[in-house]
Amino acid sequence: MKRLHFIIVVTAVAILAGCKNGITNSDASGTFEADEVIVSSELSGKLLMFNVQEGQQLIKDSVIGIVDAKNISLQQEQVEASINALNEKTANVAPQIQLLQNQLAVQQSQLNNLQHEKERIENLIKADAATGKQLDDMNAQIDVARKQLAVTQQQINVQRNNVSTQNKTILSEANPLKKRVAQLADQAQRANINNPTTGTVITKYAEQGEITSAGKALYKIADLSSLNLRAYITGVQLPQIKLGQTVKVLIDDGAKKYKEYAGTITWVSDKAEFTPKTIQTKEERANLVYAIKVKVKNDGYLKIGMYGEVKF
Repeated sequence: MKRLHFIIVVTAVAILAGCKNGITNSDASGTFEADEVIVSSELSGKLLMFNVQEGQQLIKDSVIGIVDAKNISLQQEQVEASINALNEKTANVAPQIQLLQNQLAVQQSQLNNLQHEKERIENLIKADAATGKQLDDMNAQIDVARKQLAVTQQQINVQRNNVSTQNKTILSEANPLKKRVAQLADQAQRANINNPTTGTVITKYAEQGEITSAGKALYKIADLSSLNLRAYITGVQLPQIKLGQTVKVLIDDGAKKYKEYAGTITWVSDKAEFTPKTIQTKEERANLVYAIKVKVKNDGYLKIGMYGEVKF
């Protein structure tokens, strides 16, 4: 009887110890996950360089790949050549203006001679050596010469305005072309694949030398310095928690032991859902549960998909 009593006591102690370290003391359970980012190229083309390996640590904004953008560079050169060609289409007004200015100088010289001749006739009239008709004829010639001079000056102004308007029309085509050059330059810069966040490469989807397209996944990266335990609680437990609350997180540490971490509740779902088949809640018969996220600092032992439990 004493031996039987000893066995019963030992068994009870073992059961109590197991309950103390087992899942029956947890308030919720779930699996660890990370905030994953799927990185893709912004351009379509051949991967000329793609230095990514699964498990590799990458820093933010580092260039980890280059897509062939030769076609974009050729388009940019073509547009720049079109801009340069516009300058060759413009007219040079200088030779035409110079011709009219020479004509203007001749007309001015003729007008000066006529005015000198008018003065001579006026002196002759005073000496009764010329008639009034001669003076009238000379005044008429001077008037015609002045009008011709004004017409030539007007021709110079019109010529300048016409050529200037024509050149402005031609050169105005350069503005849209310059915008196109800037657009192509921006696309060429996007040939570099920049890593968007510091973290660890989880999955690699492409290899160097392959043809990729814009938006096609190249690799998946996540910051594993902290993981989120996505657990589920019942409606009864919901009033017991709040955002920012510190909780205990337990993971398996051997056959009968648990390793403890400090966690912080960062998210609580505002909608109830049916209990996932893989999740055991505190109340096994609960039909509806609420998802929560507990952020846990990773010491290297936490893995994505690992099972964990929460104690409030």
